[in-house]
Amino acid sequence: MCGIIGFIGNSKVNTLTNGLNKLEYRGYDSCGVAFLDNGKIDIQKTVGRVSSLENILKSIRKDGYTSSIGIGHTRWATHGGVNINNCHPHQDASSRFTIVHNGVIENYKDLKTRYNLSDTLVSDTDTEIIAQLIALYGEKFDTKTAFIKTLSLLEGSYAIAMIDAKNPECLYIAKNKSPLLIGKCDDKMLIGSDALAMVNYTNTFVEVLDGDIIALTPTSYEILHSKTDGVSRNEFTSSINVEDIDKGLYADYMIKEINEQPAVMRNILSTYFDKDGTVLMDTEILHALAEADRIYLVGCGTSYNAGLIGAKYIEKYTKIPTEVHLASEFAYNTPILSKKPIFLLISQSGETADLRAVLTSLREHNSDYKFITLTNVANSTLSREADFTLELKAGVEVAVASTKAYTAQISVLNILAYRLGMFLGKRLRFDLEEELSKLTSSIESILSDANNIEKISKRLFVKNHAFYIGRGLGYHSASEAALKLKEISYIHAEGFAGGELKHGTIALIEKDTPVVALICSTKLELNTRSNVCEVAARGANTLVITMEKLARKGDYAIPNVYEDLSPIAINVVCQMFAYYTAKNLGLDVDKPRNLAKSVTVE
Repeated sequence: MCGIIGFIGNSKVNTLTNGLNKLEYRGYDSCGVAFLDNGKIDIQKTVGRVSSLENILKSIRKDGYTSSIGIGHTRWATHGGVNINNCHPHQDASSRFTIVHNGVIENYKDLKTRYNLSDTLVSDTDTEIIAQLIALYGEKFDTKTAFIKTLSLLEGSYAIAMIDAKNPECLYIAKNKSPLLIGKCDDKMLIGSDALAMVNYTNTFVEVLDGDIIALTPTSYEILHSKTDGVSRNEFTSSINVEDIDKGLYADYMIKEINEQPAVMRNILSTYFDKDGTVLMDTEILHALAEADRIYLVGCGTSYNAGLIGAKYIEKYTKIPTEVHLASEFAYNTPILSKKPIFLLISQSGETADLRAVLTSLREHNSDYKFITLTNVANSTLSREADFTLELKAGVEVAVASTKAYTAQISVLNILAYRLGMFLGKRLRFDLEEELSKLTSSIESILSDANNIEKISKRLFVKNHAFYIGRGLGYHSASEAALKLKEISYIHAEGFAGGELKHGTIALIEKDTPVVALICSTKLELNTRSNVCEVAARGANTLVITMEKLARKGDYAIPNVYEDLSPIAINVVCQMFAYYTAKNLGLDVDKPRNLAKSVTVE
């Protein structure tokens, strides 16, 4: 996963570094820029964060650079280690062609052998192969033809931007499976992996479709090749505000986003309910779901965990059989499907490569299949390619560890299940709008107890291992709570079904091992407390998180909410545990090691 930024048209080079700062959530192992300076392509790159690259540029020229063309890249290593040779941008041996690339070229080893490129390579990346191939074709053909012929050889995913030092009047780009957008300004064109990287300069964007090969000038773009017959692309306006990507007074994006959850809940309420409390939902979505004999929820990581809870809502409120699958498995190990399935793809970014593989492979199998994307980014790839979109309305989420988007996913899935149940004539005897409003107040109460939660986390998570346990919705919540803890604190954490402890996992319990039990329902309270006693008897340091009505001495009690919604409030506590534990360890909570926000390669 990598982030790409570029411009053509007179611009300051810090346009690139500003964009890369916004794209670090896609990768932050290394970064670099290339731009035209005094008739030559100047490349500056470094291992580490964009701030280091900014310092390098300032040390060379304090007053900054201005250029007519430039490209930049921030990397999450896939091919080759984290070192300066593998850092983008890459060039061919003659330094004529300079490229940045996001994606994976699956046949790069074959191409290296077939075209005898080994002796000219200076990196271990699949990307450098592309530059060398363009140079080979460039000896016989013009730039456009050389670019097109090279791309015809590539198998895999890519978003590519390329500068030809002999023809710097054009910026060449291409896309297949990896995200890429064009940003339109009055005096220049921008390209980027995400609108976030360009919103300081424009809010007007142009779709780049799979198979597109495009040449840009400062005022126009030309589609050189496309899998479609179109010669133009749809424009759209982004609703992202610059203020949305500012940390404001918060120390980190993660804690900012945790604290934004009450506002997210209010956005969801205003989006999905009218003034009379009626749920607002596209009737075409309801008809499509009602006609299905089975609903398949597909996601990765946190989105998968949200799907596990959402599936329980759907089955409980609608009685439609519902399955949850990991996208990375589903695409290539597809189960036997029902006769009339419908697929709900859950993705914060709407760019998740594994989910896109699911959509593509299933569409090839049966063009009549229907897809709904549940996403936080309305104009994302999955949103554009699915039949329907349900928006999370969580606002921009920058921190790698998802918090407010997870809360939004569960909430919108609950609303969808509720509305579909009503549509099917089921008698649901509760006022969902009122219950979601109570949930919002509960989250606010939890957030106001931050100092206490920080103290608990400091006392509790003192070992290299930790476990969350639960039953029912509490079990699925435990999986997400453990994921949050391990991805930003690097403490090994697992979420277990409480009833499965004595079938093997209780062997992991040692003296002072942190075990947090999540009790989400009255029905399963006593069973879960019995499991807590089992681990406590073996020396575990235990804590129960539950609602006030079920709480006992020593528990962490959240305000009472509708039991089906309690996992949302309980997980806010667990998010804060993860955050404060990582902070106490002196770690970068927004950019944990080896991870990236948007997983755009399979």
